[in-house]
Amino acid sequence: MITQPQIKFLLPALQRLTLLLAIILIAQGLHAQLPNILRNRPNISSPSRSTNAKGQTKSDSLSFQHRDDLADSITIYFRYLDSIKNDYLDSSLDDFNKFYTVPADYVTLGNNGTAAYPVLFSPLLKSGWDAGFHAFDIYKYSLENTRFFKTTRPFTQMTYLLGSGKEQVIKVLHTQNIKPNWNAGFEYELISSPGIFQTQNSNINNYRFFSNYQGKRKRYAAYFVLLGNKINVSENGGIRNDSFLLDPQRKKRFAVPVNLGGDVGQTFNVFSTKVNTGDLYGNFTALFRQSYDFGIKDSLIINDSTTEYLFYPKFRFQHTINYSSYGYQFQDKVLGYQTYTGIKNAALDSAFFHDRYDTTLTLREDSLNFRLQDKWKFVSNDFSIKQFPETKNPAQFIEAGIRLENFSGEFLRAKILPQLVVLPPYRLQFSFLKKTFYNVVLHGEYRNKTRNKKWDALLKGDFYATGFNAGDYSAYATLTRFLNPKLGNIQVSFQNVNRSPSYIFNGFSSFDIDNTSLTKKENLTVISALAFNPRFTVMARNISITNYTYLKNYYQTDQFNGLVNITQVTASTKNKLVGHLNLYSDFIVQQSTGNNPIRVPLFFTRQRMAFEGNFYKNLFLSTGLDVKYNTPYKAYNYSPVMGHFFPQDSVTISNLPELDFYFDFRIKAFTGVVKLENLNTVNFANGFDFTNNSFAAPNYPTPGLIFRIGVQWNFVN
Repeated sequence: MITQPQIKFLLPALQRLTLLLAIILIAQGLHAQLPNILRNRPNISSPSRSTNAKGQTKSDSLSFQHRDDLADSITIYFRYLDSIKNDYLDSSLDDFNKFYTVPADYVTLGNNGTAAYPVLFSPLLKSGWDAGFHAFDIYKYSLENTRFFKTTRPFTQMTYLLGSGKEQVIKVLHTQNIKPNWNAGFEYELISSPGIFQTQNSNINNYRFFSNYQGKRKRYAAYFVLLGNKINVSENGGIRNDSFLLDPQRKKRFAVPVNLGGDVGQTFNVFSTKVNTGDLYGNFTALFRQSYDFGIKDSLIINDSTTEYLFYPKFRFQHTINYSSYGYQFQDKVLGYQTYTGIKNAALDSAFFHDRYDTTLTLREDSLNFRLQDKWKFVSNDFSIKQFPETKNPAQFIEAGIRLENFSGEFLRAKILPQLVVLPPYRLQFSFLKKTFYNVVLHGEYRNKTRNKKWDALLKGDFYATGFNAGDYSAYATLTRFLNPKLGNIQVSFQNVNRSPSYIFNGFSSFDIDNTSLTKKENLTVISALAFNPRFTVMARNISITNYTYLKNYYQTDQFNGLVNITQVTASTKNKLVGHLNLYSDFIVQQSTGNNPIRVPLFFTRQRMAFEGNFYKNLFLSTGLDVKYNTPYKAYNYSPVMGHFFPQDSVTISNLPELDFYFDFRIKAFTGVVKLENLNTVNFANGFDFTNNSFAAPNYPTPGLIFRIGVQWNFVN
């Protein structure tokens, strides 16, 4: 017999399942859903049609016309902003993480949308100004990952993922050619998750509009991007003690006490999450680039009424204007809720800040008890000239340019009003300190991809001649050689970056709590070799850093006086075991020499054993086990106020291998995905449950069993 509590538990799950089935049935019935839409096939006209004198299509008979699926195919590809290579949409099923928002080789604090960093140490190789907040970069839209499409038909891709604990992910992509030489589109992404533990809810909204245009004579070109990211993530400071995880009365992890913001009433909304204690980050970017070419005109006559204009550029004049605004805020409102939730919670938050941040926070009830905020506005104008030495090879060019950057920052300041300084509660007054800056940047690039596509050389660099970041520079060189279709390509590269510390380490920043400005420039050198082909990819890399800037505890900043040196080797392979059974293997080996602030596991591997293939003509299937493991290491701790990870030497994180099961399939243009995560957390100590939690950082356990289900479908209009 089903009891009343069981009904209450099953009812939300049944409602979600009903909604999901309804969406699938509606999607399958839509006229726009077509097979094989991601394959590049030519349009084939039906032989039963002819054209009248006005050029209109008519039927030669009164019989019903058979639908020609090939006529509904699409050719679609895209480029990134400064790329010369055409890329295509990935329709493979072998990896669930292609549909998800967190890459498989990233460590998060346990909830989708929370702070994350890659297992493979990757330094910030960016010269010039940087605000210093990168814990949420994997969830954000940026100019670097903006795609500019070209498509023969309007194309829409919709993705919906539903996970345990009401976690939801929505992705929408639409692009179409308004004219043959003008494409426009938009993207939207929503990540919404209440979290498994208290005060870990996240809500991330991203949008992006993009467009690219080329004149009919192929002299003028323009690119336009409008994007924004809004990140609202609560911070709980980790659980108070690991022993709470063993309490049989706390199997529901929302009952485990946390360090920040716990027991405050929270309401969950898919499209908006209230953050009492946590991060509120946001940014907006608008970019417009236009160029005009001088060169050799030509044309190709297709028929009596159609002429294809050709143009071979010799010189290109290019202008790019970029406006961006950034806002970074941490707040804790728990003390402001004393009247409603009791002083106990306020005292716990205050004790956490006092112990970790060496500061006592006893503020007025109607004030924001603790708030740090940096705001930035950034405008850049870039003028460039390109010269193409070889007439019929636009992939060979020399570029020189100059960029003027004007930017300003506003940094929150709080002071105690003198008339109330004697006894608490104190009265605070908030104001912004404003500062303005500029940079003049010289940059250049040489590119030569030979017409036989065997050699590809790239040299580029920029130098900050004057301004706030004067003396910063970046130099990058790479050489790629194509061997043959079987052996693929080999590539060697060198990069050297001299950069000012991110502004979060500057004494004027609201987040520089210890008021210590770090002024020595970081110098980073990266040397790498890469071999890649359809069967495997192997990379060896060495990273050397001087004056490495880092957070040494919850709030104090420092620069490492010695040399940081890291050697890394990665490999990825695909091997056929037997029949439809394949093994995908990823390996990372990295070693950091000496006593430095870098914390990485010596070895990381991911193994996917998949049963996959094409069955019953239209069914594509990939299902199997996904296993991840890394050797024990003293993983980074996390500072919720700073939004930064920092090294620690007291706790060694040693987890069991993570075991997941996944089931992905595609039928024509419809894709379904299912995943059971963290099967390794099964526990028989107090019955049967999944409470043997792993850890991402000290006091930051990851969830137990997570069930995810999702759909993705593509439409061609």
